[in-house]
This record gives sequence, structure tokens and C-alpha cells, in this order.
Amino acid sequence: MTTTAEHTAPGRAASAPPPDQGELQAAFDDAVAADTRIEPRDWMPDAYRATLVRQMAQHAHSEIIGMQPEANWITRAPSLRRKAILMAKVQDEAGHGLYLYSATETLGVSRDDLLDKLHAGRQRYSSIFNYPTLTWADVGAIGWLVDGAAITNQVPLCRCSYGPYARAMVRICKEESFHQRQGYELLLALSRGTPEQHAMAQDAVNRWWWPSLMMFGPADGESAHSAQSMAWKIKRHSNDELRQRFVDICVPQAEVLGLTLPDPDLRWNESRGSYDHGAIDWSEFQEVLRGNGPCNEQRLDRRRTAHENGTWVREAAAAYAAKHAADQDNAHEEARA
Repeated sequence: MTTTAEHTAPGRAASAPPPDQGELQAAFDDAVAADTRIEPRDWMPDAYRATLVRQMAQHAHSEIIGMQPEANWITRAPSLRRKAILMAKVQDEAGHGLYLYSATETLGVSRDDLLDKLHAGRQRYSSIFNYPTLTWADVGAIGWLVDGAAITNQVPLCRCSYGPYARAMVRICKEESFHQRQGYELLLALSRGTPEQHAMAQDAVNRWWWPSLMMFGPADGESAHSAQSMAWKIKRHSNDELRQRFVDICVPQAEVLGLTLPDPDLRWNESRGSYDHGAIDWSEFQEVLRGNGPCNEQRLDRRRTAHENGTWVREAAAAYAAKHAADQDNAHEEARA
């Protein structure tokens, strides 16, 4: 798609005047309708750009904040194998944040500005990461439920209308699939272990089930952004559709695990071909969004501290890059002399 004023629009002579706003909007709408990817140099409405920045920044922030709950257990993992798996997973989350910050920068925003807004509490991250990891079983519950919900939510983003976001999601979803499998396998081992281990696994599922359902966002009728994001094909499915898909996936998996999902209203609905589930406590969701969750303050404090402690690394890397560029310039000058 070529709709920027800087580019020659298809079918126009090079000397023709640039297209007006109406033509640009029409070209954008046609591209979205045809499932053509919007690329960074293409013209896009300001509202579309702002929506992408909000969503992609929140996604990037969630990846790096999401390192904290599980990193808490790296030094306490019960075996070297489990420690290696968990370290690899936390490292993956850091990489996901880098992919997503890089993709967001293609929209003309600065990574430093995004991080400043995160640290100041002016941009959000996923509410799920404001809950504590109280036992080793929480690592498994996060892998199975939280990463499982993320996969359900993010696989359709591989077909997002914005090219850099869609391409970043392809690799991220592959790695999230590994995260979900390791969490499920961890819970399976605990569930089939001692009675105490089974109880630990059940307790973790009890605490993470409802926050995982909240990850998909408010009900469709209460969502401020969902309808427009779907019209622009940033999203492909509504919050409630994705939540229902997740529930239908989890119920048979829980049966294999030998664990019970903590919802007395969960039952198969033959007419819908899906499981009905109980009402979500959205007041809890709103409280966490307001900053009143169990770990909101701790998560941001640790993120700010980590950023401050990394200042010397960023400065050293920038100095090295500048020196390397200068050395290359000098070498080119000498070669021309």
C-alpha cells in the first residue's frame, strides 16, 4: 500500500499534486478492507496510529513487567532443569519486549518516552502481572493460564492490519506456545505428585483462573476500544469471543490435569456448543487498573530501579556505538585519501 504524500500514488504521474485527505482516507480504508498490510511509511489516520501506540506500548510494557513474577522463583526452582527452563522463559519475555518496543517505534514514538510514561504510571501494562507468585505452583499456573490466555489473544494479532506488529507477533506466539506447554507440564507433575503438591497446584489454579479471564478485557458492551480496533482489523475477534475460546480450551485440559476450575457455574451448554461460565468480578479488575492491586506499587518500583541501575550499560553501549561509527568514518576517509 502506498498512500503517503511523499510517495507517488498508484496511477498518478510523478508531477501530479499529492492526494488530498479524502483520497488518502479512501486508500487506507480500501487497504484495510482488502487485508493489505499497513506499513510504517503508509498514510494512516491519526486515531489509528494513536490506537496502535496505546496497544503496542501496553503489550511491550506487559512483557517486561511480566518478567518479575516468575523471576522471583529462579533462585528457588526445585531442580536445575526447572531453573534452566524458567530462565529461558524470562529471557524470552525480555526479547518480546524488545520486539514490541521496536515495532512501536516505527509509529514515530521514542522508546525512552514510552518507558518514561510507564515509570510515571501514565501507560498501563496487563493487570495480570499485579498478582503475587506465592508458591512454585504459581509458575505452572502462569504458564498454563496466563500464557494460554496470551496465546488465545495474540495469535489473531499475527493477522493484524499493521505490518510490524503482525510480524513481531509471529515469533512471539511461537515462543509463548513453549511457555504454555512448560507451565502445563509443571502443573501435571505437581498434580500427580504428593497430596501436598496436588493441593499446591489446585491452590494456584484457584488464584489465577479469574484474573486470567480478565486478561481479555472488559465485556464487549463495556469496552471503549474493541469495536474500532476490530473495524481497523487491529483486532480480529471481540473480547468476549476470545474469552469464550479460552474457557472452552481450558476445561478439558483441567480434566486431564486432575484439577478443578474454581467456577461452580461452569457447565456445558449444548445449544451454544460452548461452556457457560460464572460472572467475573469486574470491580476487582477496575481496582487493579486503578493501581490498587496486590503488587502494583512493587512492580513499578522494581521496574524503575532496574531502569536506573541499567543507566551505565545504556551509556556505555551508546559510547561504544559512537566510537565504532567514528572509526568507520575515519577508515572510509583514509581509504579515499
